[in-house]
Amino acid sequence: MNRVEDINRGVRDVKPLESVEIPSLEGRVSAEEWAIRLDLAAAYRMVAHYGWDDLIFTHLSARIPGPEHHFLLNPYNLMFEEVTASSLIKVDVSGNPVDPTPFITNPAGFTIHSAIHMAREDAHAVMHLHTPHGQAVSAHAEGLLPLTQTAMAVRGDLAFHDYEGIAVDLGERERLVVDLGAKNLMLLRNHGTLAVGKNVGECFVRLYFLERACQAQIMALSAGEEINNPPQGAPEITAQQGAVGIELAANLLAWPALKRKAYRLDPGFAT
Repeated sequence: MNRVEDINRGVRDVKPLESVEIPSLEGRVSAEEWAIRLDLAAAYRMVAHYGWDDLIFTHLSARIPGPEHHFLLNPYNLMFEEVTASSLIKVDVSGNPVDPTPFITNPAGFTIHSAIHMAREDAHAVMHLHTPHGQAVSAHAEGLLPLTQTAMAVRGDLAFHDYEGIAVDLGERERLVVDLGAKNLMLLRNHGTLAVGKNVGECFVRLYFLERACQAQIMALSAGEEINNPPQGAPEITAQQGAVGIELAANLLAWPALKRKAYRLDPGFAT
């Protein structure tokens, strides 16, 4: 049986969830793992808040420190505004849940995230979206254009990966890793956006800037033919500034503020 048939059979065997009570893992996992779970659950809630979720079909992950390379993925059958720190599924490098869970994982999510987590030691968090603006720019032959300050700040850190179909072929992992290289952002052609970070907050803020740049590009190109291009040299200077500023702003300023916002919106994510 091939992988697609195996996945389809597994999904058919899942019963729809009406409601599920998940016991809290606080105090039952290490303090380090719980902190990562809190950050990742907050990121899921903020993705839902900004309208970036695609029903249940995109995915954010975070690696748990340790030689096993275990990482956390969302329960495939929960909406992003339902994800909690305790409901996140810890999977091994083969995609199997480490602990018993009533949920299933997204097979395409496993393919993409396992590839990057296993290949990049600095890739502690990986996030992938299917927003309309991200998909639209990923379909542009030239990709992200230097039309805005936000785009110029991230373009130097942007890689590209050609579309190969829904990412359930484990053979795609090697090509994805090669295309990403040492960069921290990617346009998956005809598919969407992806970000990598040393932690959840850094990854989320990188993704935020990429998404904003894509949105602004589509709006600018839709507004008419008279596009103002930046002066020669300005994109390169802004890229250098962005390489330093985004990481600093993410860790010290933006992510702590976003977590406070997540708590204000619904502290239930932290259960």
